Amino acid sequence: MSDITEIPHKPSHTPPHPPRAPEKAKLADGSEIRKVIGVGSGKGGVGKSFVTANLAVALAKKGLKVGILDADITGPSIPQAFGLKGMLTSIDGTLIEPETTKLGIKIVSVNLLMADPNQPVVWRGPVLSGIIGQFWSEVNWGTLDVLLIDMPPGTSDVPLTVFQTIPLDGFILVATGQDLAAMIVSKARIMASMMNVKILGMVENMSYVKCPDCGRIISLFGDGTQVARSASEIGVPVLASIPLDPEVTAKVDSGKAEECEVEALKDAVDTVAGLL
Repeated sequence: MSDITEIPHKPSHTPPHPPRAPEKAKLADGSEIRKVIGVGSGKGGVGKSFVTANLAVALAKKGLKVGILDADITGPSIPQAFGLKGMLTSIDGTLIEPETTKLGIKIVSVNLLMADPNQPVVWRGPVLSGIIGQFWSEVNWGTLDVLLIDMPPGTSDVPLTVFQTIPLDGFILVATGQDLAAMIVSKARIMASMMNVKILGMVENMSYVKCPDCGRIISLFGDGTQVARSASEIGVPVLASIPLDPEVTAKVDSGKAEECEVEALKDAVDTVAGLL
């Protein structure tokens, strides 16, 4: 009688359960934020920081208490838009004290931690993600009506950290009229949906230029139908079509964002304020 060889059990090909998302980080004691809104795109160069800064200014001028968390760690530009050049300090060596603008907008950014703001941030993913956690839970935000998060481009470590650890109440997608930009923005939209974050609407930036002499409207990246179509596909409104205005751009670039009045953002401002 021949020996019987036991056939090993065939392993299951059922994929393992995905890891649980980390719990949302908690704010520091004494801080309270009513609504947290992310402003992002999925790609750089579409003006997320410009939209974030001007949205914050408009909300502050409505009498709301506003803050900005600059999550674009490797390309921070929020401090420059507001003319901030100081260094963030800590309270008793524990909590970070945000910088405050003339309108009372509270801001944290990695550029406010650097002795030389022109020095590049050459850090690996885990360090970048750790900074996001500190900017959320180790900052003395006080009481805010709205905290805007200027999201980094892409869908990798840092934006994933924002989605997973910070309780976002909504997300505003920023795009230009280019087909390529709209396509990449859709990646950010899908990522937000995967993280169960509500998309409030889309903002088309650099939509057109108005001739100062004849008033003719010149579309820069098409007639806006691509952004409108993208918004329609996901069932959200186009909250703004912002023109490229050299005067407004010059003010933001020179640290005078609080002097700007971007009328095109009215619906976006009302949408965020309406969440309160």
